[in-house]
Amino acid sequence: MTEIDHSLIGTSAPPFWVEVERGAIRKFADAIGDDNPLYRDEAFARRHGYDGIVAPPTFPTCFRAPKDPPWIATLDRRRIVAGEMGFHYVRPIVAGMRFECRLQFVGVDEKTGARGAMSLMRQVMSGYRIGEDGVARECVFTVRRTTVYRSAQQVASGSLA
Repeated sequence: MTEIDHSLIGTSAPPFWVEVERGAIRKFADAIGDDNPLYRDEAFARRHGYDGIVAPPTFPTCFRAPKDPPWIATLDRRRIVAGEMGFHYVRPIVAGMRFECRLQFVGVDEKTGARGAMSLMRQVMSGYRIGEDGVARECVFTVRRTTVYRSAQQVASGSLA
């Protein structure tokens, strides 16, 4: 089935930068229905040892590059579905942190199931905290993500997976 450019496996997209804002953390917590005061109340978070409100564990799903990486850019967006994700943290993400995010295409698996063929693209995004000197040093988080690229038949039949 593959329309994925396998020659791009092992390549990285250009880095992009994000700044974690308090309002974005609160909106994200609202969207996922989590009323944990660490995500909303700065005084509460500080009393518990943090420098500010803390981002929920899946918050990096909001971090987006200004344009699609090369391995996604040429694909039919109607056929793309989010797959499995895993998160690893060295420390919590806190409002005010700035990150240089690096995205790498690490592999692709081809699968055929009852609904047809699909490609499972494996990607890793790492977030390096930018210090006051403007240099990205410490890797604070890593997100392993699988993006599902469905067959044209699945899309035509209205299948969601």
